[in-house]
Amino acid sequence: MGEKTDVVVIGGGYAGVMAANRLMKREDVAVTLINPRPVFVPRLRLHQLVGATHDAVVDYTDVLAEGVRLVLDSATRIDAAERRVLLAEAGSTGYDHLVYAVGSGDPVPRVPGAAEFAYPVATLEAAQRLREALFDAPAPAAVTVVGGGPSGIETAAELAEQGREVTLVCGGDLGPYLHPKARRTARKYLARLGVDLVEGPGSAVVEVRRDAVRLADGRTLSSQITIWAAGFGVPDLAARSGLRTDSAGRLLTDETLTSIDDERIVAAGDCSAPSDLPFRMSAYAAGCLGAHAADTVLQRIAGQRPAPVDLAFPAMCISFGRNAGIFQLGRKDDTALPLYFPGFAGKKLKEAACEASVKHLVTEAREPGAHHWPKDGKHRSALLAARHDRRAPIA
Repeated sequence: MGEKTDVVVIGGGYAGVMAANRLMKREDVAVTLINPRPVFVPRLRLHQLVGATHDAVVDYTDVLAEGVRLVLDSATRIDAAERRVLLAEAGSTGYDHLVYAVGSGDPVPRVPGAAEFAYPVATLEAAQRLREALFDAPAPAAVTVVGGGPSGIETAAELAEQGREVTLVCGGDLGPYLHPKARRTARKYLARLGVDLVEGPGSAVVEVRRDAVRLADGRTLSSQITIWAAGFGVPDLAARSGLRTDSAGRLLTDETLTSIDDERIVAAGDCSAPSDLPFRMSAYAAGCLGAHAADTVLQRIAGQRPAPVDLAFPAMCISFGRNAGIFQLGRKDDTALPLYFPGFAGKKLKEAACEASVKHLVTEAREPGAHHWPKDGKHRSALLAARHDRRAPIA
């Protein structure tokens, strides 16, 4: 029997675990997953961790394929020339192919005072710190959630349902992806929970203080606990390793998810920027991109030409506490339809989506290659063509 091909996956989130499991399709591939935490974190549950309604952790033994080697360590640099990953504690490990799936995390806020006085919520450790701070704070303490996207909405709703005095500052429109009809329903649900909603022009936070936030329109809102749920941050591992990234730090790839600098490196999930046109960040997209990244590696090992990524977004969903939700249907080009499931149906569909995000990993672990996803077929190619035309030189 010949030597096995070594594939290293950096990152144990939705994309990394999906990729590692799918790579087990070939018996002549040895897969190593590098991750600093000993548990898988279903990030769709972090707002529930903050609200103490879910632990937001799953044992890797439950989601990782048997035979995948798990290394609990942090990657500090990728030496592409030598095909090695340098680790914080255990030296380094070599690879024949590398899947870059480091994900995203807490942003580095540029707003004065946010880094000092606001609690981020995008990682397990950040959510745990916030939960402890809320536990220590008196129930009447004013809580301000900054960010009108799904993370901000869900965190605000979760806390308001527990009787907290919550203000949600959107910095623009509430739920920008939602169709206007669904957005009206979202406002109704938040009002029912007692959330004080601040949105529209002038609602951007321009300063965070120890006990208040200041808005662009000059208003100052009292805030004993400020939660920062706006934006995202991407680990700078690719940039530190000399690999080209987009302006946000995501690894630049072609449409097969292969690094534009090295065909032995593919990227998946929130940290990838195919053709400098990244997909919307989500657990759904991360799982699909992780599967496609694995397919790209497997095709290269087999001497085949990798296929371009093809991914449609059929829906997105938001929970409003434990009793209501909105399941927003979408077109394949990731724009909202005027169709959505509200209330109890929306809640059940949201919960099903959260459970499915983990079940897909479990299924792939048991049957590598089982994961399939909706295809787009035309919208992304049209976007790429339009961008090419805009960049074409004028004769």
